[in-house]
Formats: sequence, structure tokens, C-alpha cells
Amino acid sequence: MAEIKSEMEELYNQSIKLIREGQVVAGKVVYIKQKDVLVDVGFKSEGVVPIAEFSKSDLQVGKELEFYVESIENDAGNIELSREKAMRIQGWDKIVKFSQTGELVEGRPVKKVKGGFLVDVMGIEGFLPSSLSAFKNVPEKDTMYKPFKFKIVKVNNLRRSIIVSRREAVQKDKEEAKGKIWQDLKVGGVYPGTVKAITDFGVFVDLGGVDGLLHITDMSWSKISHPSEIVALGDKIEVAILNLDKDSGKISLGLKQRLPDPWQDIESKYKVGDKLKGKVVNILPYGVFVELEKGIEGLIHVSEISWTKRISNPGEMFAVGDILETQVLSVDKDSRRISLSLRQLEQNPWLEAESKYPVNTKVSGKVRGFTEYGAFVELDSNLEGMIHVSDMSWTKRIAHPQDALKKGQKVDVVVLSVDAQNRRIALGFKQLQPSPWADIAAKYPLDIVLEAEVASITDFGVFVKITDELEGLIFASEIDKDEAAKLKPGDKIKVKVIKVDVEQAKIGLSAKT
Repeated sequence: MAEIKSEMEELYNQSIKLIREGQVVAGKVVYIKQKDVLVDVGFKSEGVVPIAEFSKSDLQVGKELEFYVESIENDAGNIELSREKAMRIQGWDKIVKFSQTGELVEGRPVKKVKGGFLVDVMGIEGFLPSSLSAFKNVPEKDTMYKPFKFKIVKVNNLRRSIIVSRREAVQKDKEEAKGKIWQDLKVGGVYPGTVKAITDFGVFVDLGGVDGLLHITDMSWSKISHPSEIVALGDKIEVAILNLDKDSGKISLGLKQRLPDPWQDIESKYKVGDKLKGKVVNILPYGVFVELEKGIEGLIHVSEISWTKRISNPGEMFAVGDILETQVLSVDKDSRRISLSLRQLEQNPWLEAESKYPVNTKVSGKVRGFTEYGAFVELDSNLEGMIHVSDMSWTKRIAHPQDALKKGQKVDVVVLSVDAQNRRIALGFKQLQPSPWADIAAKYPLDIVLEAEVASITDFGVFVKITDELEGLIFASEIDKDEAAKLKPGDKIKVKVIKVDVEQAKIGLSAKT
């Protein structure tokens, strides 16, 4: 009797499905209660599913569906099942398949978040980055909860998350629109369009479903700084087709090509030597652009602004809108360039510089500026000369020109040389007085020992002040290295005169007394 009972139990157990938690199983609705639905999944007990997880079409006795096993046995001894989780798992399988095939899926944006949107795709929450949304300039009311086609671009199986893109679906629509209008477009034809977007480099124009680029260089025969000077967003314009590239889907447009090229007969309108008036339209460090007529500009290079002044910043002399009289230097039709000059309208003062400023002549001027090696002095004819640092003092070493002179200071100087061809006048300040070095040589004979004050320390030696107006150099080889390292400006030191060079105006010293 016991053996028969054991055999029956074994047969019963074999008839029961092997069900594990976390798997999806097939089941049949057997009973519908107020809050729950009982489902037969072929186990020893029936499964329980919340009624809220069923759609109206699925909520009927005898309906066979897929269910997710939450728990093998709850407190009431029943299996806990979920219809929603089974659907999500099935949806996930489809999503994985679509991500592999590249097929578009339908989804609905349900929430806007930082960096993009959350999208419901077959019950799975996906992320749509703003850069892939193609929702630019589309009102939010026209995007939320509306069905769109998306492509699954990334799948995370571990987190059951996806990233989607709408860009591909939009691109497909655009390609269809391009295909329809492309047959009508021809190079050289003029077509109406609407300004869709404005960038620094040009304008995108909607030709009725196909976008073309109107580059900034093809907008006007005149130079413009930004496309917004010519058009505004939403403007209706007529453009010429310059180039069609069906393979890349690019269309190049032109606006200025609808008007005659003002450079066509430029050489007959403007000749070398002509004096013309124009308006300053642009100022750059290297020169000033002057508009001679609409679409025609010429350049006054900084070197052609003045015979006498060094121009480092034309913006200090001119302003956009100024009217200038200029002279044509050259016309290059192929390069579309006209060179203009201001200084050619004036007499070149350098032609008389050598006769006006003979060498050794004493003249007066005003300090206009400095370089590291000298000071520029403006003479009474607006010509400039330069005093080199070596010509500022007979006895003092001038490290910086500003130590000896001040900007705006009126000074008397001596003309040392005039180079009219290279436009240079060398001036001397120390030459106003005779050289004192013959007297210095007599006053400081060789081997005399003196007490001097340290002025500055360099790699090649130590400069010291013998008097307030006289400096000498202790050569590096004439002072102990460790002793030199301890010195600082203002220190007193014993020195011996070992060299006096009257021609070079230098006195050499030694600390090895």
C-alpha cells in the first residue's frame, strides 16, 4: 500500500511544472475577483495577479497570457505573478532586437529632464539627449506625450536602460523631401527661400523642404562682418543655386550673384594716381579699409598713412565712417585688391631731410616715445629721430631710456647722421657737451685705488659708481666669485683702476687691490 502511494506522489510531482522565481511562464485566467485574478500556470497552486495589471481585452476567463513569477509561495500559499513585468521583459527583448537591426520604434516623450527627455518606448523608460532630439525651435507642447519615431542607439542590459535618437527619423523625412524637390533644382536657377538660421559664417535657407547654405562671402559684393547686416531670421529672399552635391545633400547658394560684379570693369574706373574720396568701413592693425563705392573697397596700409609718424594703431587716428581723400597706388582685378595712400597726397619731407638737418647741427624736438634701446624725438618738420641709449650720457650707463628722459620733454640734440632712403635720423644728447674722458683718464691713472658704491651686478661683472656721474665696471675675472655673490646695490667696495678707454668711454676696475 505504501509503495502505491509513493508511486502516485511521484506521478503527481512529475505533472507539476518546474517553476522558478524570476522567470516568465505561460498561464490561463481561471477566475476574476474584485482586486485579483487567479491564473493557472500548471503548478500545484494557482497564481495571483493584481487586476490593475490587465488591459480590458486581456481580462477574460480562459485567456492565455505570459506572466512573471514574483514569488513561488506567498502567505496564502499562492504563487505571486505579474503581468506588467512579463510585458516589460517581452518589450525589452524586442528593444534588444531593434537595437541590433536598427529598425525605428515608436515612443512618447513623457518628461523633460536635464540634458534631454525621458521617453516611453514599449513600457521601457529611455533617455533622449537634447543633441539627438531634433526638437530645436519646436514648442514643448508639440513634443510631450506625442508619438514619434526613434532609433535605439545604446542598450544597457544590466540596468535595463536605453538611449534613443530622433535625429535618424527626422533625417529620413528630410531625405524624402529632398528627393521630391531635388529634381526641380538646377545650378544657375533663382529660387525663393526663407532664412532659417543665421551663423557667423553664413545663412541657412529653407528652399521648401531642402536647406541650402548661403555663405557670408556670397551675400554681398561688399565686405560684411556678419550675415545679420544683410538678412534677418524669417526673411523671404531669392537666391541663386551655385552648386548642387546630391551625394552629400549640400546646396550652395548665392545672393550677390543676382547683381552684376562691380569688379568687372574696375581697371577702367580706377587708375593709378587717381585721387578719390571714400568712407572708412573697417580698421585693422595693419591698415584701414575704405569703401570707394558699393562693393569696392581699398586698403590704406599703415606704411602709407604718414611719411613721418610710426603708426602702430590706426584706430587712434581714424574711426569707422570717416571720409578720407586718398590716392590709388595699384589696382589688381584678379586679386580684387586696390591699394590706397594718404601720404602720397603730401610732399615727402625726407627728400629735404639731409639738407635741412646737416650732421653736427644742434636742433630741438619733443620726446614722443621709447623703445628698450632708445628714445624717439619729433623734430619741427614732423620727422622723427632717435637717441640711442649709448648717446644719452658720456659717463653713466643708461639701462632704460626713461631713466634719462620723459615723454613730452623738450630737448636739444645734435644730429649724428641722416639716412633719407631708410628714413632714419640718429641724434645725440651727450654730444651737446665735449667728451670728458680725456680729463677722466688724467684724473684716474692706472693702479689708483678708490672706494666706490655698487650700482648693479651682472653675469659679466659689477658696475660701481665712482662719482654720481661716473660709473666703472669690475670685470668678473677681477673679483672673487664668492665676494661678488655677497654684494648688493649700495655696498661700498675698494677698487683699482686697471683700464681707461677714452675712445670707448669706459673705465675698467679690479677688486683685487
